Amino acid sequence: MTLSPYLHILLGLTLLFAGGDLLVRGASRLARALGVSPLMVGLTVVAFGTSAPEAAVSVQASLAGNPGLALGNVVGSNVFNVLLILGMVSLIAPLPVQRQLIRLDVPVMIAASLLVCVLALDGTVGVAEGAVLISGLVGYLGYLVQQGRRAPGSVPEESDPVPPAGARARGTKSLIMDLVLIALGLGALVWGADQLVEGSVAIARRFGASELVIGLTLVAAGTSLPEVAASVVAAVRGEREIAVGNVVGSNIFNLLFVLGASALAGEGGVPVPQGALTFDLPVMAGVALACFPVFLTGRVISRWEGALFLLYYAIYLVLLLVDASGHDARDLLWNAMLEFVIPLTAVTALLGWWRGEMDRRTLGHR
Repeated sequence: MTLSPYLHILLGLTLLFAGGDLLVRGASRLARALGVSPLMVGLTVVAFGTSAPEAAVSVQASLAGNPGLALGNVVGSNVFNVLLILGMVSLIAPLPVQRQLIRLDVPVMIAASLLVCVLALDGTVGVAEGAVLISGLVGYLGYLVQQGRRAPGSVPEESDPVPPAGARARGTKSLIMDLVLIALGLGALVWGADQLVEGSVAIARRFGASELVIGLTLVAAGTSLPEVAASVVAAVRGEREIAVGNVVGSNIFNLLFVLGASALAGEGGVPVPQGALTFDLPVMAGVALACFPVFLTGRVISRWEGALFLLYYAIYLVLLLVDASGHDARDLLWNAMLEFVIPLTAVTALLGWWRGEMDRRTLGHR
């Protein structure tokens, strides 16, 4: 017996938010148990876990002889993560930005975005280039582990008292429970995303939407639904560092592992269409670059900046749909973005940064 599309959607939403709650609860408890920051867990365990659908879809597409889908999935997911997820979550509560994100993780995300753009210039992300991307992820993770070991409190001092055997046993059981919560949460997120996409696509087809429109909207966003659920639940539960780390870490994972593994899996790598070179990849790189001044202004993503991200995502969707329809208005809209909206945002971000610096100096003199 098959479920109706509406029941698929209801089941999917229930699984997404239940899975997000389990994942965030387990991840935050794991962070406290291991003595690492919630940001570190968000950048690694939560981010890589919620990117599992992107990895599954992209690698499977490359193995099936359709590697072009892998590139579109990575680009679309990264734009979705920053503009829609960060925008939506910052409307719930302003998101604090730790110094590590500004100094390390966002620059890594920007560098990875620009690297993919450069590697794609010849029309293909080849097998050797895929290996380079995966090597970059290994290096990034190695540096994170090294930094985590250097962090105060992450390594016990020799003078610390040795906990009794009963406490160690309880600690081991607690750690296992945290890992079980994380695994159950990830499983529910992946299953929920699949159910929601299946129901949404069925309803869209019932109302006569084209396959192209469905692919550009529902399916592209579907693989990012675990990130949405995890980040929203993290913000609601007050674990806002996990929410921000999840988005940045997912984007790094998508670029370095998902695209790299897809290039290794596909015969001859991942082909890059001309349209992706002239529009999609520049948009992805521009969105990554836009994070830096926004994160720098007062080290918080404010509600108005979140609203601006959502506006940009709406404009991006309009550009996609106009381009898909073959309408001549795409160039007009794109030029308006380049000549008016983006410069205005840059000036506003610069003014916000300057105002934040003035406020900090004023407080420092008191």
